[in-house]
Amino acid sequence: MNEALLRELVPEVIGVLVRRGAEFAAAEDAVQEALIRALETWPDDPPRDAKGWLIAAGWRKFLDAARAETSRRGRELAVEVEPAAGPVPSTDDSLWLYFLCAHPSLSPGSAVALTLRAVGGLTTRQIAAAYLAPEATMAQRISRAKKRITGVPLNQPGDLATVLRVLYLVFNEGYSGDVDLAAEAIRLTRQLAASTDEPEVSGLLALMLLHHARRASRTGSDGRLIPLAVQDRSLWDTVLITEGVEILQSALARDRLGEYQAQAAIAALHTDAPSTAETDWVQVVEWYDELLQLTDSPVVRLNRAVAVGEADGPRAGLAALTDLDPDLPRLTAARAYLHERAGVLEQAAALYAEAARVATNVPERDHLTREAARVRQLLRPAH
Repeated sequence: MNEALLRELVPEVIGVLVRRGAEFAAAEDAVQEALIRALETWPDDPPRDAKGWLIAAGWRKFLDAARAETSRRGRELAVEVEPAAGPVPSTDDSLWLYFLCAHPSLSPGSAVALTLRAVGGLTTRQIAAAYLAPEATMAQRISRAKKRITGVPLNQPGDLATVLRVLYLVFNEGYSGDVDLAAEAIRLTRQLAASTDEPEVSGLLALMLLHHARRASRTGSDGRLIPLAVQDRSLWDTVLITEGVEILQSALARDRLGEYQAQAAIAALHTDAPSTAETDWVQVVEWYDELLQLTDSPVVRLNRAVAVGEADGPRAGLAALTDLDPDLPRLTAARAYLHERAGVLEQAAALYAEAARVATNVPERDHLTREAARVRQLLRPAH
């Protein structure tokens, strides 16, 4: 059974049920039940028309739930008969679902979970496993999210920036369990790119592809983080890099620069270089300058300072860090790296150790602890 194809059909089927009169929450619940049924039965008995099967099964689930609710309340069901047989509508409501699931009233976590279920076609169990959360907790989060957006009409315009932010959050979660969220985010962004003619959507897709291309080199077999400078670049996926660069060039040619295009341009410069030393750091800094004009983000200022340290020397990089908030995540790690580059090893070792203590995840903490030990080793006199 082609599970990827099955998941791609989910937003279309939800759209069909909504257009037949179901509220979004009821339609999504019904399609989710149909999806679970499909996962159970299709391996042994695949249908000839997958989309038609999901629509029929989802509509039956909706009618059953509606009749049960009507019976409970003692009222007659407004919809009493199955829809007449006929061709399945070809309308694609995926774009509407993207906007709906990234509604401004939802928290980022709820928007991500609802996007993965309604647009991505993942089951609640799969989403919970990917986030290492109890299934009941994830079900409650999704249920609350659907209640908040009940009644939002099909024709209400959405905020594309919010949609892209949600997709980038999905991508940054990486992968765990049986769901690869990075790959899922790429699949969903490809779908979005096919539905809208916006260069920032292409910019985000290019950024994801260029980052994903380096995935195999980012961690060792023991799970250790491997910094860009020492990654095995022969492991990089050149097919994804080529595709990402081509998509980026097409987006940049539209002359409507956005933050994802600028980030993708920086990623492209890294993937184009044979080594860290041979990277065009001057151009990287220039792209960070463009990105700062678009976002004025402290994180961008931090990354720009590290790039300045590569382009103009570590002292210049340290000077670029001076105005940043001392509590900014990874600031201490950046200072440690630049102090090491400047040859101030004692301070670098102390800063690496300090950065390890405040690291937000175990792999990063372990990496910084090893860096502190490595620099301390350099300080020991040779025998």
